[in-house]
Amino acid sequence: MYFVYLLECKDKSIYTGITTDVARRFEQHKAGTASRYTRSHRAMKILYTEKCKDKSRALRREAEIKRWSRKDKLSLIAQ
Repeated sequence: MYFVYLLECKDKSIYTGITTDVARRFEQHKAGTASRYTRSHRAMKILYTEKCKDKSRALRREAEIKRWSRKDKLSLIAQ
């Protein structure tokens, strides 16, 4: 099982990623060991998670969400 997740960073930007363990990955982001983006923008909280059946679907969904505007991402989170 894979998850697509959205994080809020300290500067209010939204980071999108995939993982098999959201809690572990979030801790890595907070520690600055998960990605360059969250190392410099500081991950603050998990905004959204979505289950995907396999890695391929998770990667496609992540790519789709990354193309969205901030407004669209906030609408997804609000659902």
